[in-house]
Amino acid sequence: MPANALQLKWASFVKIQEMQLIKNIKVGIIVALFLSLGLMSNAFRADLPESQQQSMPLPMLADTLKKDAETGLVADENLYMVKAQCISCHSSKLIIANRFTRDGWKQKIRWMQANHNLWNLGETEKQVLDYLEKHYAPTASAARRKPLKDIKWYKLEEK
Repeated sequence: MPANALQLKWASFVKIQEMQLIKNIKVGIIVALFLSLGLMSNAFRADLPESQQQSMPLPMLADTLKKDAETGLVADENLYMVKAQCISCHSSKLIIANRFTRDGWKQKIRWMQANHNLWNLGETEKQVLDYLEKHYAPTASAARRKPLKDIKWYKLEEK
């Protein structure tokens, strides 16, 4: 191989190595920026009063909760009782799709006992209600506006 061709090959190899090095440096800088932004946001969050730290929106918290792979329900120490008492008759999706207060869940249990032959849960009812109240209670939604007040209606007239 002539010396000129060898020099050209070496020059192109060096150029490729330089381009890869520049690309790696850019990626490293981007990763460092994201990490530092994350650390800074956590540092600011730690400065908030404890009452504000705990008032994170519930949907954000719900996304971070560990889910049971089998049912899709939130993993918890009382989940086994919910599986035994509830999921043996109906899908877990029925629980996931509904949100009630503790009293609302209790009323649903009573309704199932009266209309669908659900057995008496006995002492386990407290564990089931604790779980449902903790993970499937109503959440405040910012998506809906407040009800209208003092509405002044007018009659539409056809032309």
